[in-house]
Amino acid sequence: MVKKLWSILLSITLFSVAAQAQSTEDYITERVDHAQELMRDNGIPASVIIAVAIHESASGQSKIARYMNNHFGIKGPNSNTEIRSAYRDYETVEASYDHFIEFLKSRATFSPLFDKYDQYDYRAWARGIQRGGYAHSRSWSSQIVGLIKKYELYQYDERPEDYVEPALVPVKHSAKRASTASGRRYTVKSGDNLSTIAKRYHTSTKAIMKKNGLKSIRLKPGQKIRI
Repeated sequence: MVKKLWSILLSITLFSVAAQAQSTEDYITERVDHAQELMRDNGIPASVIIAVAIHESASGQSKIARYMNNHFGIKGPNSNTEIRSAYRDYETVEASYDHFIEFLKSRATFSPLFDKYDQYDYRAWARGIQRGGYAHSRSWSSQIVGLIKKYELYQYDERPEDYVEPALVPVKHSAKRASTASGRRYTVKSGDNLSTIAKRYHTSTKAIMKKNGLKSIRLKPGQKIRI
């Protein structure tokens, strides 16, 4: 009896997992035509539109997607009486898709992307949208690109047969940090001296003097120096 019960529970679990996996495929099939229309009119890859919607709405299964037709996690006023939420509501799912494009085009941090990138470079678009502040997570663009690759969403971007993906240029974090450090300015406080400042910023007294053209190690409170 126990063995039979476990078998039933296992079957239910496997069915549930399969249904969830299928729901994303169904979601793509259901929404791809509208995503491609938006791509042709605006130049943003259909793959990016669909992937963002999948990510932000759990393939249409999230509460705000089901009750408010909000598939992109955009906040705003709503008149929904079924759930309390800080997110916008829409009359249709298509309206949510349309507003996503309007949202990007109306914000100064996103609008340059439409002139900078074409409809084929989904990686550049994902990274550009993240840099513009669409999401707080540092891994957001990687997750979007991961969804595009997993479900082969790039096939909907109508790429030319001879299209070659641009090489991925890695972000040089170390160089960025070095550049920031070299341009840092410090305001001298009472009790400061070159030795303690040098130790605090992992440099040397000689380096600070050379960078600031100092001929004496004496500092005055309020004096600004480059570190």
